[in-house]
Amino acid sequence: MWIRSTMAYRASFALTLAGNLLVTGLDVVTILLMFSQVDTLGGWSLPEVALLYGLSATAFGTADLVLGSMDALGARIRDGSVDTLLVRPAPVLAQVGADRFAPRRLGRITQGALVLGYALAAVHVDWTVGKVLLVPVMLVSGAAIFCAVFVAGAAFQFLVQDAAEVQNAFTYGGTTLLQYPPSVFGKDFVRGVTFMLPLAFVNWVPASRLLGRPYPLGLPGWTAFASPLVAVACCALAGLAWRAGLRSYRSTGS
Repeated sequence: MWIRSTMAYRASFALTLAGNLLVTGLDVVTILLMFSQVDTLGGWSLPEVALLYGLSATAFGTADLVLGSMDALGARIRDGSVDTLLVRPAPVLAQVGADRFAPRRLGRITQGALVLGYALAAVHVDWTVGKVLLVPVMLVSGAAIFCAVFVAGAAFQFLVQDAAEVQNAFTYGGTTLLQYPPSVFGKDFVRGVTFMLPLAFVNWVPASRLLGRPYPLGLPGWTAFASPLVAVACCALAGLAWRAGLRSYRSTGS
């Protein structure tokens, strides 16, 4: 329904898509401005940072396309319209994710994929079958990890009812920090996004193997292939949090 509604005004959709692509492209401009003043950032070259950016932006863009509407759940909880979702013969999570589905978010995926394509062509990597397969694994696992963060943030809104910006701090904020190498952050912060909220497995850890760089925090080599397991664990925990939040919903009483 939302796709048909959007495509009813195709010129407007095209302009919005182009605008979304340009706005998200400002992140790339920021990185280019940095590298106009330095040769490396935290010891990472421009193609290497572009690789981190492309992986993060593409994975997050996919999750944002699928579940980007989850931050609107707080408003639904406050006005009691979650009741409408509960009586429909479809999972509430799927309904919330599809609410106001925005194809314009394809702009972020397109822009991230273009940067990723440049990075893969520019970085110096001794390509093997394992490393080639690692790229799509990172994208799929990264998207799943970000989806889990979206769902967990939405579950938190059942408790506080107005936490959209808190959720955005971990989703949009998470993809922004992953666009830069872990070496520019403090070790305690890197530990937090590795062991507490494992965003590091979106790109930092597997990309270190791809580029032949030391692993963050001295992690063992096998962790480069742990992203799918981390994604499954995150999705399972987010699912439990969602079920707990949904069971706690008591409507508005009006």
